[in-house]
Formats: sequence, C-alpha cells, structure tokens
Amino acid sequence: MTILLEKETDISFGIEYERIAEEIIKATLEYVGCPYECEVNILLTDNKGIQETNKDMRGIDTPTDVLSFPMIDFQAEADFSLAENDVSLFNATTGELLLGDIMISLEKVKEQAEQYNHSIKREYAFLIAHSMLHLSGYDHMEEDERIRMEHIQDEILQQIGYTRDITD
Repeated sequence: MTILLEKETDISFGIEYERIAEEIIKATLEYVGCPYECEVNILLTDNKGIQETNKDMRGIDTPTDVLSFPMIDFQAEADFSLAENDVSLFNATTGELLLGDIMISLEKVKEQAEQYNHSIKREYAFLIAHSMLHLSGYDHMEEDERIRMEHIQDEILQQIGYTRDITD
C-alpha cells in the first residue's frame, strides 16, 4: 500500500497524520474486501484550499470537511471487478490499484472535533474512513445510504480503537 500525503497548510495538530491514515486506509480496505494493494493520495489543506476545489469540482462555493475523488466508476459498492481488465487503473511501476484522492481541511477537522466533542485524532480518522468508503464505491445520496455508511465508518473506527473518547 502506498499513501502519498501532502500538506499545503501550516496548520498542525502534532498528530501522526501518515500513521493514522495508514491504519484507517488498511482497515477500510480490509473491511470492504479490496483484493488489491492500493495507492491513495491525501492532500491536507485549509478551508480556503478546499473551498476552491469544492467550487471548481462541484460548483459549491463553500469550504467542506473532506472531498473524495475515486478513480473507479463503481457500479456497486466495493465491487472492484471493474478494475480487473483496466490497466489504466494501476500504477505501472508498483502494480497498485490507483484508488483515488482525498482532500481534507484541517480547519474543519478542528471545528468538527470541537462540535462533536471528540478528539482531533478521531475526527481526522473519521474523515479518512468516510472518504475511503467513497473511494470504494459507497455513497450517501439517500437517507438509507447515509445511515449505512455511518454505521460502516463507526464499525471500522471501533475495530481499530478510534472511539469518540480517545484523546489527542
């Protein structure tokens, strides 16, 4: 598994961004049964940076917490069979599945950790789990999908100890 993490903001919480991301990504890929080694790109930014991308990509001119850009056009949740015959979805050097990109606003991480009364570490982990489910074909356009996705996120986080009461 390759995680390419870039930080374009001076905001820092003193947490191990890469280690946490690796734990969450690994746990999510195991949960959804991904049969491939994967590559995931993560960009840590601020509200201004994510707002620009949100406006450019989605036409929504406000900051958001996380944006997900899957490389696979899934027909069903966690159905990785589409990748089997598409070499363009794999890194030619490593052979890893290019799963997609994640963009996180660290300002929103802090705001939401305070809002939901849990640690910054847990909020960061939550946003990665949420985004990884999007990169695996999950969505929450309908209420039942949102409830199901939240349940899965909580299961993944609980399994590896990222509970609401962890401290930074």
